[in-house]
Amino acid sequence: MDRRIFGVETEFGISHRPVEGRGLPPDELARYLFRPVVEFGRSSNIFIPNGSRLYLDVGSHPEYASAECADLIDLIANENAGDRIMHDLAVAAEKAIHLDGFSGQIYVLKNNVDSAGNSYGSHENYLIPRTTHFRRLSGILLPFLVTRQIISGAGRVVPATDETEAHFAFSQRADHMWEGISSATTRARPIINTRDEPHSDAATHRRLHVIVGDSNMSTTTALLRYGSTDLVLRMIEAGVPIGDYELENPISAIRHISHDITGHAAVRVRGAEDHTAVQIQRGLLQRAQRFVAEHGAHHEHVETVLELWERALESVETGDHTLIDHDIDWAIKKRLVEEVADARGLEMGHRRLEQVDMAYHDVNPDRGLFHMLRRRGRATDVLDAGAVTEAMITPPATRAALRGQVVSTARAYGAQSTVDWVHHKLTDRPLDAVMLKDPFAVVDSRIDALLDKLGDRSSQLRERTLDERRGSGASLALTDRYALLGEPERDEPPLI
Repeated sequence: MDRRIFGVETEFGISHRPVEGRGLPPDELARYLFRPVVEFGRSSNIFIPNGSRLYLDVGSHPEYASAECADLIDLIANENAGDRIMHDLAVAAEKAIHLDGFSGQIYVLKNNVDSAGNSYGSHENYLIPRTTHFRRLSGILLPFLVTRQIISGAGRVVPATDETEAHFAFSQRADHMWEGISSATTRARPIINTRDEPHSDAATHRRLHVIVGDSNMSTTTALLRYGSTDLVLRMIEAGVPIGDYELENPISAIRHISHDITGHAAVRVRGAEDHTAVQIQRGLLQRAQRFVAEHGAHHEHVETVLELWERALESVETGDHTLIDHDIDWAIKKRLVEEVADARGLEMGHRRLEQVDMAYHDVNPDRGLFHMLRRRGRATDVLDAGAVTEAMITPPATRAALRGQVVSTARAYGAQSTVDWVHHKLTDRPLDAVMLKDPFAVVDSRIDALLDKLGDRSSQLRERTLDERRGSGASLALTDRYALLGEPERDEPPLI
């Protein structure tokens, strides 16, 4: 497969911190947060003009599913657009609760575990050929995903328990996985979910649904996370020999690896001697390097992915985390936590350090600690300036562009539309529904014909509306009422 479709679904944590007393419960807070969503689409489950989906998931978790993307940078930009949209919603919700007599601030966190120990996910989706042998895929992919946390984990301050001291771990998600492979998502919470909904031609493709990943704040980490997984999948699809790292107990292994920041934790490999996570990852990296040398780079970011992969493994293996403390989430966060601990004389189990951990994932660009680090040059970025703002209003060059066209044009006419990943229709013309199975399609005459039914000026209006919205700087992800936050001059407090 020369081209691949990527997507990521991000669940966010939300909380209300009042000036005094107890905060609003999550379900009530979620209703405030999604009030503009319901106003926009008459539902709490909608598709928006940039081609992505917004909805409330189980447990009142706001969720943003990126538009389908055929380019890794487009994916990361569209994913981060979701962070900004959630922040815009929080700003509006905070104003609304104040009008209703509630005080305090609303926090939206792009992390994977709350203070009560509940977990929520960041689910990756990869379109793969139907011909891919699933047994071979799982046998190779599971060891890769179990050990991938050492190169793309978000990091976590783990509080002390009766059995263990407080410590820093690679992953937020590792402790909350219960099976290697399963069709369930919440009950069993597997590393790989077998639910097969390709949202394309099911005869030729299937959707690989990976739910083990940590939510990344760093765009560099996201590039390595998605890019390395794509390379492993391409090797599997090509049928090249990769090596046998099948784990005896993936769930025991993923937890064992997460809690040993030295990277020396050994796990049982079926029919072979024990391996460390670094050894497994290095074996896969070396095979990927040979694969690229033999077959060529399939996109312009491959060399960057391989370099980051190599450097991350060297950092873990040598214990020199300065090699990646600008590039990989867990190392960026670990450095910050250690600086705060040293400056204030705190032990790892101190509540203040747990708060630093949480604040790292705050999507508020003025308050979130990761955003402060990036502004201060302590976190690298693979996105160009303005890429996220553009991704809030512009779908990627895939089928998402057609979906966004339907939503935007119908709204401009005051018409009602109904879309999902595949189906597109105007509510008052249900018999004219258009089904698009090709996720790579960026033009389709049937969509043009459908929108032309809105009026003679529909094509001109579609172009003019997009141009006007881009020029105004307004956030059209949901509603024209909320302006995008800019990047004003800040008198920032010290991080520590």
